[in-house]
Amino acid sequence: MKLPRYPVYVPSYSRHENCLTAKFLIKDKTPFRLVVQPQEVEAYREALGGSVNFVVLPESIKGLTPTRNWIKEHSTKEGHPRHWQLDDNIRQTYRIYKRKRVPCASGVAFAVVEDFVDRYENVAIAGLEYEMFGVRKMHPFTLNCRVYSCSLVNNAIPHKWRLAHNDDTDLCLQVLADGWCTVLFNAFLCDKQRTMTMGGGNTKDLYQGDGRLKMARSLERVWPHIVTTDRRFQRPQHIVRDSWCSFKTPLIRKKDIDFSKFPKVDDYGMKLKQINKNH
Repeated sequence: MKLPRYPVYVPSYSRHENCLTAKFLIKDKTPFRLVVQPQEVEAYREALGGSVNFVVLPESIKGLTPTRNWIKEHSTKEGHPRHWQLDDNIRQTYRIYKRKRVPCASGVAFAVVEDFVDRYENVAIAGLEYEMFGVRKMHPFTLNCRVYSCSLVNNAIPHKWRLAHNDDTDLCLQVLADGWCTVLFNAFLCDKQRTMTMGGGNTKDLYQGDGRLKMARSLERVWPHIVTTDRRFQRPQHIVRDSWCSFKTPLIRKKDIDFSKFPKVDDYGMKLKQINKNH
């Protein structure tokens, strides 16, 4: 069974009763670290069991943005070139097969992403597309666009999460503006619970009332020449100019890797298995 070689972190807050990501990673037997505040450790332990690997935040770290930066520092101090950060409301990973979403083990999905990005010198962030969008896309990955919720971060980048709202969009824009690449995989997808449909996390603090408008406006203020605010999906939404197409930095292959030696097809041990006789 393929497993990721870089550490997987899941920051979670006030979702001990329904930490979806922890539950599906446990089911998949994919190692991960659940990052929680000290006063919530016992509640999560009781809900998820004693086998979970907890990373307890210092009491001085409050809020998701400083938590994300702390995680990056934590993984860097351990000597890891990259690390994963997953939102705590992901239910499943999928592989696209003949325009269908087929459940697959998360360890394999993460390993494929890791192998791909490690062949290039300039990938800052990579990750999985959302399950709701992936079937529309015919190509295996999209270069230089937003990567949300299920992200593999290069610890060599100097950039930090810095906004309370749209911190992931801002980080992607930072690295792209500085000439790095991002890679969003469409061949593998993550089934993330839609924003504002779960309690806990940032739902109460960021999204209630006019939270969506504040999120869009805060990003627009930081990136006034790239981001505008409009209405999409019947709510305020930030809009990135030209839908990210203005970022054209190509991938740069590592010179010490012989690409001709890679097999034309590598299924990473995955086999298609029928689990429902009606499909």
